[in-house]
Amino acid sequence: MVRIVLNLYLLLLIIDSIISYIPSIKKQLWAMRIKKIADYSLNPIRKFLPPDLPFDISPIIVILLIKILEAIW
Repeated sequence: MVRIVLNLYLLLLIIDSIISYIPSIKKQLWAMRIKKIADYSLNPIRKFLPPDLPFDISPIIVILLIKILEAIW
């Protein structure tokens, strides 16, 4: 059950990353809800990353952490 939830969250992170590149979809209500859910895990990682990076790598870091957690579980 935990793996299913983690995999669904991974899918949500990937969808959020794709949406961030499509400006016309960003303002949709469902897209803003996905972003809000994804930001719970992304914002703490973003605090430790330098602000001058050319793109946001926090989803990659969170996905790697979740995969490590799955491997340990």
